[in-house]
Order: sequence, then C-alpha cells, then structure tokens
Amino acid sequence: MITADDGPAADGLAADRALLGRTSTAQRVADILGTRIAEGFFKPGERLSELDIGTALGVSRNTLREAFRLLTHQRLLTHELNRGVSVRKPTVEDVRDIYRVRKLIECSAVQALTKRPAEYEALAKAVADGDLAAREGRWRDLGTANIHFHGAIASLAHSERVNELMTVLSAELRLVFQQMDDPRRFHERYLPRNRELLEVIGKGEGLVAASLLSLYLSSAENQLVEAYSKLEP
Repeated sequence: MITADDGPAADGLAADRALLGRTSTAQRVADILGTRIAEGFFKPGERLSELDIGTALGVSRNTLREAFRLLTHQRLLTHELNRGVSVRKPTVEDVRDIYRVRKLIECSAVQALTKRPAEYEALAKAVADGDLAAREGRWRDLGTANIHFHGAIASLAHSERVNELMTVLSAELRLVFQQMDDPRRFHERYLPRNRELLEVIGKGEGLVAASLLSLYLSSAENQLVEAYSKLEP
C-alpha cells in the first residue's frame, strides 16, 4: 500500500528518469559485447577502442563506458588507469572457480532427470554442430558448440537466473579456451563424451548423467589448470 510518507521518495526518483534510456542501452551494448566475447571475437588482453566500438554500434561514449563497467563487473573486462579497457585474462584460480560453479549448476540440472527432457533437441543440435565443426577443422566453432551444449544442460534447471549466470560463465570460459595453444587437442577429446552424455540424458538417466558430467568437468578443469600453470609466471 502506498502511503503519504511514500511521496517524497517517489518524487526523488524523477531525477533518475534520464538514466533509464542510457542504462537500458548500456545493458544492450554489454549484452552484444558479452556475446562477442563468448563467441571468441575478442581475445584475452586485447584493448578495446571506445572510438571504434562506439562508432560501430552508434552509441555515445557515456553509454559505452557504462557497458564496459557492467562487463568489468562480470569479470569479462578489466580497466587500468591510463591504459584503458581490455579483455580480461583469466587466472588459474578463475579456472578453478568457474569449474566449481559449473559442477554445482550442471550436475544438479541433470541428476533429477527421469525421462528425455524437452531440451533434448537443443542438446543434440549442439553435439551435431560440434561433430561437423571438427570434421571441417573449425576449432573455434567446435568450442562454441561445446559451450552451447553445456548451456543447454544448464537450461534443464528451468531457471532464468541459472541461464543468466551460465551466459556469463560461458563468456569467461571462452577467454579461458583462447589461452590454449592447441584448441583442437583440448576440444576434440570431449566430443565422444558429449555424445555419451547426450545418450544418457536421452534415456532420462539423471544420476548416471550427473556422475559422468562430474568426471567430465573435473578432467577439463585439470587439463586447463595444467596448461595455465605453464602460462603464469
């Protein structure tokens, strides 16, 4: 119920009205750039030009800076004094934390399955896209297909909040993948495991899928941590 005491507080919001258009635009810009990062178009450590990106998207410098701030909060960008904004380089601890969260989300999402989920076709398409990319030697696309596969697994939780979190994690994960010297060597070995997971999920064997997925994610984490340990001083 709105009372007389609520009036001054509501009136105070009028001063924020001008922020609405800019903020919503900034969020849309952040979403676009976040998607581009997730698709591998920006590399870790790459500096971002306000002029080039602002011109390309047709947005103001203030809007772009707000979008950069949002992406910095999501750990996708980093800002250094006198050096501007650049794409963040994940650390070994980032890798460990990403996989810690992924295990919580993905294993939980599959373990309650008792029948083929409605999302099965999206999972199958991601696996098929990965197989095709591997046959054609498109290793970045293989990584994208793999990210889509795990995003579809997370969607089994039927939670918008989980989906939003997984979107951010996927972008971070792409930055992790781009640090690998040999993306083929990393991604190709998981294709059979994706097919195995798809088969088990299709049968609605949730507990089996959760067990396989836990081992799968631990293997990927260990491989990435080993590779990262060689990169860091």
